[in-house]
Amino acid sequence: MLRRIIAPPPVRAARAPLWLLALITFSGTMAMHVFVPALPQAGAELGAAAGPMQQTVSVYILGLAAGQLFYGPLSDHFGRRPVLIAGMLVYAAAGLAAALAPTVQALIAARAFQALGGCAGMVLGRAIVRDGAAPAEAAKRLALMNLMVTVGPGIAPLIGTLLAETAGWRAIFLALALLGLANLGLGWRLVPETSGGGGQGLHAVLRGYRQLLVSRRFLGFAIGGGCATTAMYAYIAAAPFILTHRLGRPAHEVGLYLALNILGLWLGSLTASRLLGRVALRRLMVGGNLVSGLGAAAFLAAALAGWLSVPLVVLPMAAFTFGAGLASPAALTEALGVNPLVAGSASGLYGFAQMGIGAICTSLAGLGGDPALAAAVVLAGAAVLAQAAFRVALRAPARG
Repeated sequence: MLRRIIAPPPVRAARAPLWLLALITFSGTMAMHVFVPALPQAGAELGAAAGPMQQTVSVYILGLAAGQLFYGPLSDHFGRRPVLIAGMLVYAAAGLAAALAPTVQALIAARAFQALGGCAGMVLGRAIVRDGAAPAEAAKRLALMNLMVTVGPGIAPLIGTLLAETAGWRAIFLALALLGLANLGLGWRLVPETSGGGGQGLHAVLRGYRQLLVSRRFLGFAIGGGCATTAMYAYIAAAPFILTHRLGRPAHEVGLYLALNILGLWLGSLTASRLLGRVALRRLMVGGNLVSGLGAAAFLAAALAGWLSVPLVVLPMAAFTFGAGLASPAALTEALGVNPLVAGSASGLYGFAQMGIGAICTSLAGLGGDPALAAAVVLAGAAVLAQAAFRVALRAPARG
């Protein structure tokens, strides 16, 4: 049985600037997207085929997922600040190693370490926001942070293209190394220890970690949160094939339509930040996912009826991402609040669940010969599963 521990009252003096936490979190996701436009150029210089070059992206994603399992418990034991500083140092050093990589194998290894450093900000940014804040206030700050972080997937490919065309692909990693050093310096000066001291004993951290793994409340919020948010990766992976092959749109329009979906996510986060404090967390979480479910149902109906068009793809998906933006901060806040003393561990497990569910949904969307129908079925199924998981979490006893 999981002992529910009431969070301490807010401690205003022990707060890191929200913009800095967003920047540190943004750095981890930025490095995932920014290198993609330069893959052909780097492959030509390194004499590597497409397969090994694509591994530089897949290894980074795997590193982000795996690293989140470790940073949470480490920060609960040693404290947020030293673990965050160490992660930023690894991120900066790995960026420099990637910039100097003589072979694709060296580049893949550097990318793995870069991911392990970058995911520190993703885990600890969320945990630091939760430390010392009441649930409604934490959810509002998380929503505001999401507003800043969601800019990353939209601008990262543009930045990568600009750097690769003007200074070569290695300039991308030099820029990421400089970003890591800037985060390291700013974090050293501006991020206080927020976990209530230097951390907890290792035995207590491991006990809390095990309790989270068997907590119906935590697992419901984590699985529901993943299905409500990163399930959208199924559509992102299928969108080029839907829009170009099925609907006959030129390739350069794909990025525009995907940007509209990112805008939906941003608007959802903005709306959540305005509603938090006036609308209960659970209502925002369940209601936001219901909006996503309605969007997925409309997309599925259009695919089944053969009525697909650009508006009947983009608008339902805008509704899905808008709902995801509404539900995301509420689900995350509920998950981190199950046991605030191991908020770092909870943040890491939650992030791992998100990445894992996103990867599964992406894989499922590739099955069959109709990418639109496959993506729509995955999205609709994920919305239903999210509703079920949230129901399990909300019905579970506070200590279970």
